Amino acid sequence: MQKYKKFNNPILIQPTRELPKWVGIIGAGTIGPDIGYYLKSAIPELKLVLIDINQEALDKAVDRICAYAEKGRSRGKLSDEQADKVQENILASTDYQALAYCDWVIEAASEDISLKRKIFSDVEAIVKETTIITSNTSSIPAERLFSHLQHPQRATVTHFFAPAFRNPAVEIVRWEKADGFIIEYLRWLFYVTDKMPMITKDAVCFMLDRIFDNWCNEAALLLEKASPAQIDYASSSFVHAGPFFVLNLANGNPIIIETNSLQTEIEGEHYTPAEVFKTAGTWDTIKPGEKVELDSSLEQEIKDRLLGILFSQSVDILDREIGNPEDLDLGSRLAFAFKQGPLELMREIGEKECTRILNKFSKTKPGMPLPNQAISTYTNFRRFILLDELDGVKIITIRRPDAMNALHDEINDEILETLKQYEDDPDVTGFVISGYGMRAFSAGADIGKFPTMLGDKQQSIEYAQTCSRLLSYLDTCKKPVVAALNGMALGGGLELAIRCHGIVAVNDAWMQFPEITLGIAPGIGGMAVPYRRWPEASSVFHNMLIKAEKLTADKASELGMINTLVDKHMNLIPAGAWLVKDLAEKQHKIRDEPVTIAPILREVNEPLSTQGQRLSAEVIDIMCKAINKAASASSFNDALQIGYEAFGDSACTAAAKEGISSFSEGRKPDFEKTG
Repeated sequence: MQKYKKFNNPILIQPTRELPKWVGIIGAGTIGPDIGYYLKSAIPELKLVLIDINQEALDKAVDRICAYAEKGRSRGKLSDEQADKVQENILASTDYQALAYCDWVIEAASEDISLKRKIFSDVEAIVKETTIITSNTSSIPAERLFSHLQHPQRATVTHFFAPAFRNPAVEIVRWEKADGFIIEYLRWLFYVTDKMPMITKDAVCFMLDRIFDNWCNEAALLLEKASPAQIDYASSSFVHAGPFFVLNLANGNPIIIETNSLQTEIEGEHYTPAEVFKTAGTWDTIKPGEKVELDSSLEQEIKDRLLGILFSQSVDILDREIGNPEDLDLGSRLAFAFKQGPLELMREIGEKECTRILNKFSKTKPGMPLPNQAISTYTNFRRFILLDELDGVKIITIRRPDAMNALHDEINDEILETLKQYEDDPDVTGFVISGYGMRAFSAGADIGKFPTMLGDKQQSIEYAQTCSRLLSYLDTCKKPVVAALNGMALGGGLELAIRCHGIVAVNDAWMQFPEITLGIAPGIGGMAVPYRRWPEASSVFHNMLIKAEKLTADKASELGMINTLVDKHMNLIPAGAWLVKDLAEKQHKIRDEPVTIAPILREVNEPLSTQGQRLSAEVIDIMCKAINKAASASSFNDALQIGYEAFGDSACTAAAKEGISSFSEGRKPDFEKTG
């Protein structure tokens, strides 16, 4: 079989085919229509074929897709044109012959191995030789499903998570007979349609269902000691919604029986599903955020048991290479709303406590996997960046899709450590930094510890300086670093981009300094850096800083901020790598001398953003003084320091307290009362 280069960021894959024009989905239950709506929303011209043995189920499935589209229209999430296109070109049929033209057929029928194997035989007899065939099974290995086919190499598992049109997680199974190019194509396809593809080994239950189904099963085994509400409440330390609440939401009792029975058959009796699942209906539990009375010792007992199964399954997944640690942690957060990935949680509570929990759990559940290595071995990996290489250029991808790639200390440190690791490597020309996905380079910086510093100028200044450690390193990095804007760059994300030595962007990328809408000033260079690099565009930066005006990539290119614009995401990182090589022999030091900037015009009496939001006149005044002072500073470092101090001043205003509080509470700030 022909070899292909593996990339961690799927956008670097050069696909062997285009996006599908026809997709068939077999099964008109819950997940099938949801997958259909996701695909129709992501690929507007797609022709969708729905197959089921029940015409009434098909009619309901089409109605469901159309209802989703109308809901999206009414909420402003879909334009009229988008909503109309979703509802066009849907064929519902009980005849498999309707699948004949499909480029991809997805099976979403019942978890019955014999039924699925027959379906795949019937499909293979009808579709084109180039058609990809996948199953949405949550537990059955691909080898059991597809090995009987004449062309098993074009078949695999693509496991979606509910609700499939919203949940970004999807597992792709790489099994022995699968064509590697098909697997890579599916990774690329899911990436460009706003999913988070994760590769797993062909083991029963794959990666993520090993986590969640056993978590739910263990919760059910605890019912002899506690109620569903008590268990859900105890688990709220780790997840946004408890296991019984989720089981109610997803009608998940039969799924646990199916998956754990299969795991029992293949891996041992310690995976036997709880008997209560065979008779239970809806669980009497609590909603997320609600509280119940729970004795502290019983609460600890529940937590130990749930963490025991979580840690046991996690180390087993890594020991057997079923999945990688990055995907395990991210997938647990995305698919099941864990507050932290299991490995991040293991690192946080420490080796001693993890060992105590696992030893205790092994006595309760003999036979369950235990770690084969030190706990620290499992928790030592890059959590938030992917690293690739393209023609001697290191590609750093910020991967935090659940927060639009927003920056925090750990991301900054991972990028910084990577730059330091390869800066002196003679085989590395330079670096490209991009964001994961099609929408965001970085949506800014997490508020982090900042709320606790409000009112303390010196502490806020030191906080800004500490947050600038990556940016300060970029100022003196010996090799060129290029920002590749794959979407929006806001706040701290924009400050990272403009500190890089060059910028490339897709045509529809845009930039913004939204800090003023929170009652604070940009803290890590935004009031100094753009003026030093592009002083002729100073009037544009004024409006961005004191009015939160957005800047499009096209306009930024005209101003000289962006070196290269590309029309397709696939061309972005190669353009960035080319720019790295072009900059390799050029000096990229930010100018030290003072700069002349345009006068700042503002309406302090009734300051408004370009979107019409009332802003703080006091904070605008702080920013305007700092911008002018930084522009005339005798050195770049002095200009940065002026910005840090202005950030500290803004942190001491009533507007900052109101802005940060409103952000945390999910409401609009009221700067009229703060000034």
